[in-house]
Amino acid sequence: MKLDILSHCAIDTIQINDSKYVVTGGPACYCSLTARILKFDVVLHTKFGSDFPLVNYLTEQKIVFEDSLSIKPTTQFVLNLVNSERTLFLQNKCEPISDITLNTDNVIISPIFDEISIKLFEKIKNNASFVMLDPQGFLRRRNSENRIFLEHTDLNLSNVSAIKVNADELKCLTGTSNVDGIKILQKKGIDSVILTDKENISLLSKNRIYSITLPNIELNDTTGIGDIFCAAFCCTMLKEKDILWALSFAGGAAQAALESSEIGLKKIPSKGAIESNAYYFYNTIGFKEI
Repeated sequence: MKLDILSHCAIDTIQINDSKYVVTGGPACYCSLTARILKFDVVLHTKFGSDFPLVNYLTEQKIVFEDSLSIKPTTQFVLNLVNSERTLFLQNKCEPISDITLNTDNVIISPIFDEISIKLFEKIKNNASFVMLDPQGFLRRRNSENRIFLEHTDLNLSNVSAIKVNADELKCLTGTSNVDGIKILQKKGIDSVILTDKENISLLSKNRIYSITLPNIELNDTTGIGDIFCAAFCCTMLKEKDILWALSFAGGAAQAALESSEIGLKKIPSKGAIESNAYYFYNTIGFKEI
């Protein structure tokens, strides 16, 4: 199966306690590599500069990308991590993703900061049959110190199949961060609304909220966990057409990545680890009618 992914690559400086790591990432990398592990053919629409070190690696992984090299340096962030909380600073912003043509009907849209215009967003989601959205980059702003914060944003979410948000993002989109918020998103036409709240994950589909809980484990680097979750959910939904398996595989991928205790892209789990965890989650899914 095939999948298009829209997002910037990034170079992240991750600070955990007294340790500092410079790693390559961004949803472009995390989503693409996770999708490849799940045997999807990936076309990546992105931009990066000559400082981006993974061109050959992504090519070796058979990830297709064209017209991605920019004269500007790669988008860069500094992330200060304390458990699951993080403070984010923008160091550099690469040029936006220009007008593109999708290779398939299936797409993950996951901007990180101002690389996807609203015009391009509208075009892509109107030309695809399955759209998985992580809206974080549409909501982000930066202050005078380049610290990232979220701001209330009105997005046209028609033709979005599935969306993943945390509580802060949900509040920016709907004005509330509880069940009412995910119901508001559903009324905008979204089939699957996923809310992640640390280890608690909820999914609203039709008139039911399904829930799983990730194990309470010591957290190290949480960067990219949401991207791994999104890619696993999207790929499983496209392949299996089953919302419960999609939620189970997404949770299984996130758990395996966290349990690895690795930094950066090294945390992307194997297909076997994802599947093993998915069977566990499938048998623990709770639900309630709304």
